[in-house]
Amino acid sequence: MSSRTPPTTRSKPLKRPTQARARFTVQAIFEAYVRIWQRDGWDGLTTRAVALEAGVAIGTLYDYFPSKEALHSAYVRHCIETLLQAGEEQVVQPPGLSWQQRIGLLVQLLCGLHGLSWFHPDMLALEPRVAEQKHQQRAWAEFIALWQRVFEACTDLPVAPDEALIEALHLAVWGGRRYAMQLRLENEQMQLWAGEMEALCIARLTSLANDQTL
Repeated sequence: MSSRTPPTTRSKPLKRPTQARARFTVQAIFEAYVRIWQRDGWDGLTTRAVALEAGVAIGTLYDYFPSKEALHSAYVRHCIETLLQAGEEQVVQPPGLSWQQRIGLLVQLLCGLHGLSWFHPDMLALEPRVAEQKHQQRAWAEFIALWQRVFEACTDLPVAPDEALIEALHLAVWGGRRYAMQLRLENEQMQLWAGEMEALCIARLTSLANDQTL
């Protein structure tokens, strides 16, 4: 039996912003959350401090986030959605890209080289407090779907990979990124690693096409 303590109700966001003003407010809260984390760390972060930094009433913050764990959970979800949207806009939708360019761009995004959102290695330690297995499975399914849409856009790729290979590629890239964060690799090391991951993914897909032509 697992000793992991499941997230409580207070560690979950209460609602998602739908109107423009509400989205602006939540974005301001996220930005304040990042500034305070960078300055004071997780232990020095409080919901009251975030509300003050964001310029919103504490009651307004509690309308969305009943605790700092809930705020963190929502911020991580925001980061994932930002990454997925960037994949659509920068990798899937642009016309005229070769399949090598699309895969290279996707790997760079997933390796975190484009700096779409701020993330700290210590946040990985908070996962058991804010995320259930179903949340991990949801993110997994969304990323696999992104890979699949990228390959659908790769009309010049001679042979499309099957689901098992797509899952293996994502595990290699995303799992590597998480481990690299735990190691706290320097930016130069991350760039070198990402370049090797890009080369490996392209080489595997090239070999798949070559195998089919033999």
